[in-house]
Amino acid sequence: MDIQATLIFVLAAVGVVVLVHWIAEKTGLPDAALLTVAGIGYALLPGPNVELDPHLVLTLVIPPLLYSAALDSSLLAIRRNLRPVISLSVLLVLATALVVGIGFDLFVAGATLAAGIALGAAIAPPDPVAALAVGRKVGLPPRLLTLIQGEGLLNDATALTILSVAVTAAVGDGFSTWAALGQFAFAAAGGVLVGLGVAWIVRHIRRWLTDPMSVNAVSLATPFVAYLLGERLHVSGVLAVVIAGLVVGHDGSRVISGASRLQTNAVWRLINFLLEGLVFLLIGQQLPTVVKGLGKYDTSTIVLASAISVGAVLLLRPLWLLLTQLLPQSLHMRLGGADDEEGDEEDEEPEARRMHAVGRLTWREIVVVSWAGTRGVITLAAIFTVPLLTDSGEPFPDRDLLLFCAFLVVLVTLVGQGVTFAPLVRALGLRANAADQARLRNRARSAAVEAGLAQLADMEHERHDDVDDQAIAALRASLEARLARYRRRLDALENADEEIPYSPQYEAAVRVQRAVLEAERDELLRWRDVGRLPDSSLRVLERELDHQEGLLPAPPTP
Repeated sequence: MDIQATLIFVLAAVGVVVLVHWIAEKTGLPDAALLTVAGIGYALLPGPNVELDPHLVLTLVIPPLLYSAALDSSLLAIRRNLRPVISLSVLLVLATALVVGIGFDLFVAGATLAAGIALGAAIAPPDPVAALAVGRKVGLPPRLLTLIQGEGLLNDATALTILSVAVTAAVGDGFSTWAALGQFAFAAAGGVLVGLGVAWIVRHIRRWLTDPMSVNAVSLATPFVAYLLGERLHVSGVLAVVIAGLVVGHDGSRVISGASRLQTNAVWRLINFLLEGLVFLLIGQQLPTVVKGLGKYDTSTIVLASAISVGAVLLLRPLWLLLTQLLPQSLHMRLGGADDEEGDEEDEEPEARRMHAVGRLTWREIVVVSWAGTRGVITLAAIFTVPLLTDSGEPFPDRDLLLFCAFLVVLVTLVGQGVTFAPLVRALGLRANAADQARLRNRARSAAVEAGLAQLADMEHERHDDVDDQAIAALRASLEARLARYRRRLDALENADEEIPYSPQYEAAVRVQRAVLEAERDELLRWRDVGRLPDSSLRVLERELDHQEGLLPAPPTP
């Protein structure tokens, strides 16, 4: 396609993404599943189609998506849950690759162990985008969200490393266990070091950047720098991106201004929305590519290979979770932090301790985490990197069959599990304790205001004039009013069980403030329309009102 045709195609894709998002908001269905189905529908129509370029996806799409997810994650929460995260993102990925590889080697005619492990590595890592979007909407408990998110951040590096080893064995002289373990350890350790190094550099750069635009430019460049540096050093570029994002996100509150943080968050939300939408559309459009080479296989071979792939993905995950919960208390990969963190938990608020409660997963939590294993674009991008030929010039064994099995796994999990995930969570009754979260946040707000009042008290003892006295008095009155409001809110929350109590006074206050802000906007627009206020001043004043509206609590959902 020429440039104009390409631009029209991209604009049409963006239009589909926006339309599907609107439909998802109205119906409650997940965007990812709807976009994948839309992509399949387009692929079946006559006309140009877009084939997935794995290297383009791995270089230009995956790094920003992973980095944005890492920025939005909690380094402390992942560290607290490090053992179960490692269990799912490393050990389960390895187990899935081996099970699929052995299954192909034993039961699929002509398949090799290395080719089967390559497929297993590609289909092993879940893409938690769809599950997390639904989980947040239905109110999953924070510790389950952390587990799903932490697994999704780290498993890609494990899978791509195993895939690289398996492909090398398939096209070369065979599989070496010790060489594979050594390559994996080197890639993982190197990726962590590169990510830490990039985060250290970014942290020092942002200390002397005051312009939000410059901070945004550095933020957008960071995932690509981390990925390219990791790949150049022959270590895990994906892991480098994740580590850099976790560390930069953890330190962001200390080293950048509020204006920069607001703008950066808005930019990454937009990038996420567009990239994720285009990626899921792209997944559906691969249908013609993955089915065109199946003619040379018997139906029984295709059915058997598909059953091994889908069965391993759907059955091994809940079995793994169940077995790890049955291990002795000193060994099992429980949902909780290391023993040496128990002292830190004594300083936490009661609500925080309940939210971070340690212990084995319940059967309901096992079901939910098992059903959250949706696969996505990383699976297709990984399997598409499998070469066409081996070193001897022979075709790569069963490459077309591997492509089809990977696509089928993505389709079954992304559409099947994605559509049923929200009803499953609601049926099991797994919801976050909204009252606990509200109490914790109001305690934190009160503590922050009290710190501000203490600062004003310290400033009163410093040398100052009457103008400073007036400013301090006015600010103290404002802070004391806020503190009184937070304490009243805490009193109302004190006896709440799980749901947040909304009083008529609270709802009326929010409604009245929104109505007042809307009236102020209308008046500013009237001034602009009659020529009394230039557009440049209108935008400044509108921004002030927008910030005031952003401070209002969200209205309670029905």
